[in-house]
Amino acid sequence: MPLDQKPLPSQPSAGSGPDRATGQDSAARSSEGTARAAGEGSADGVAGTAAQEAAGTAPEPAPEAPWDIRQPGPWTHRDLAANGARFHIAELGQGPLVLLVHGWPEYWWAWRHQLTALAEAGYRAVALDLRGIGGSDRTPRGYDPGNLALDITGVIRSLGERRAHLVGHASGGTLAWVAAVMRPSVIQSLTAVSAAHPRDLRRALLTDRRQMAAFDHVLGFQRPWIPERRLVTDDAALVGRYLDAWTGPNQLDRAAVAAYRQAIRIPSTAHCSIEPYRWLLRSMARPDGIQFARRMKKPITAPTLHVQGAADPVLLSHTALGGGEYVAAPYRWRLLPGIGHFPHEEAPEQFTAELLDWIGRHKD
Repeated sequence: MPLDQKPLPSQPSAGSGPDRATGQDSAARSSEGTARAAGEGSADGVAGTAAQEAAGTAPEPAPEAPWDIRQPGPWTHRDLAANGARFHIAELGQGPLVLLVHGWPEYWWAWRHQLTALAEAGYRAVALDLRGIGGSDRTPRGYDPGNLALDITGVIRSLGERRAHLVGHASGGTLAWVAAVMRPSVIQSLTAVSAAHPRDLRRALLTDRRQMAAFDHVLGFQRPWIPERRLVTDDAALVGRYLDAWTGPNQLDRAAVAAYRQAIRIPSTAHCSIEPYRWLLRSMARPDGIQFARRMKKPITAPTLHVQGAADPVLLSHTALGGGEYVAAPYRWRLLPGIGHFPHEEAPEQFTAELLDWIGRHKD
């Protein structure tokens, strides 16, 4: 495994990783030893163990398997080149391509439910690690939305496809909007999840006090170096608190939260993953930010499904509402009651049903 995919070392604590060993392993070893002693005679068993310990040949317990960003499953992991960088993907199924793009602080694993469901429905499902996150390259620059959107469309081309159904969550959803503007011929359909159109988000961050307050973590990211250190301190406990606070009643499962805490601790990930948020705020008064906002006026020609959790405390529903103004194609708005910032994980069956229905209507 490449060195840049190993989390920073930490003191072991209960539940600090998604694959941490439990007491079942030691219990199994104990039962096995008891059965062996019963079969061979208790005196001989004790004597044999004592002799092994005295000779220094007693078997040591198997070491715990290291956590890996390439978590096993029915999918296939591989790397491919696009837009001057190397990207990690998880891939499953055959058929029309559906490219899934995660938000912050997640990585490809966020789409595990959709990968299997899409493959079973006859699609080629691919979950991407964005630049600077998961198993993808951590480059020193290139975290503006225009370049990140070209990463996505470049990955589609590198997969050997001309077009794809593009699904993006949160920051990944913002990039999906951008990709649909910049490379319309590549996007067959667009699904934006917990993601306002970039012009609506810009407007809200300049004029809406409620949305500004909901983005207080993004304001905190503007300081140099301090946010990165806070994110990885205490086994990334802050990331766990964010995830718990941003969900509705259906909390993320503990294994998923532990995995995201591990992923943010891979060296340079904390820094790279918040660079797009720094660009978002710092560019608002700069020529590049103003030019980007003007470019986003261009109508989107891809059929667009817009999914929003009604209980999302990060991107408020009234900020997301209105994205259809920029879509010159079929547009569907779906507001999910009782769902927070992660519809694809909080209500995977409901979300996947919406997604399958939408892309099924726009296969051709």
